[in-house]
Amino acid sequence: MSRYARQTILPEVGAEGQARLSAAHVLVVGAGGLAAPVLPLLAGAGVGRITVMDGDTVDLSNLHRQTLFTQADCGRPKADVAAERCRSLNSEIDVGALKQALTNLNAPNMVAQADVILDCADSYAASYILSDTCLAQGKPLISASVLGLSGYVGGFCGGAPSLRAVFPDAPDSGASCATAGVLGPVVGTIGAMQAQMALNLILGISPSPLGQMVQYDARTLRTSTFRFDNAPEPNSCFRFVSASQLSTKDQIVELRDEAEAAIPAHPNAQRVSPENLRVIDPKQGKRLALCCATGLRAWRAAEQIQPDWPGEIVLVAASTS
Repeated sequence: MSRYARQTILPEVGAEGQARLSAAHVLVVGAGGLAAPVLPLLAGAGVGRITVMDGDTVDLSNLHRQTLFTQADCGRPKADVAAERCRSLNSEIDVGALKQALTNLNAPNMVAQADVILDCADSYAASYILSDTCLAQGKPLISASVLGLSGYVGGFCGGAPSLRAVFPDAPDSGASCATAGVLGPVVGTIGAMQAQMALNLILGISPSPLGQMVQYDARTLRTSTFRFDNAPEPNSCFRFVSASQLSTKDQIVELRDEAEAAIPAHPNAQRVSPENLRVIDPKQGKRLALCCATGLRAWRAAEQIQPDWPGEIVLVAASTS
């Protein structure tokens, strides 16, 4: 019996749909908890080419939700291990591993090579860099995020509004999985939905997942969904750039204190606490670069400063630079 017999029997798939899956190239950014169900489901379905991009290593504290890995994998690059698992599941497909973080510098080339992009990084900077890049190139983006007992997954760009159209402002909460916690099944549920959206998109199943948002609450075991096909793009937004793109021509502010980051994102950075932003005086003709770990504090600071700031403000997420 054919490997794909159980899915090709579906009228939504068939031989033509399977051929579409085989010809597709999916870029998966992030090989953690969301990717744990995403990658084997895409590989098992026969997606012909999968590129896994992640610069991190497997850690014991993440195994409760990053179920693609085992204890023996701790310390190994996530991208390598994830690619190995996909290859062992399906030797007929091409799976590549990129052991590097996504940045605004490498995103355009990576996105250009793929047909569908999946944001499994659960990083503010990565999500918005991918959204900006996909919007510019007309590529579809399936982005998801999970925290605590809830999460969302949505289809953006590729003819639909971008992530910024739905979430134009900085999130109210600065919590992360490390500080607020997360349960593994919540991540698994959202990741499986993300994989389904990707397959629906490749197979052309109607209605399109692009322009659709699904929210899941594990506490009540309920989902809600809405469409945002007509959401307007924001008139202006703060761009994420890499620390390597900063120079003496920029006015650079490091928002992390020395205890958090002994070495600032850039040697020319001035340390300023997020509570003391008023000490930042604009220097004539200089672009303001706000730096922090994830980009969230920088984004919030930029929103406070922008009304009185004469020039451009950019954000630097040190963890993805």
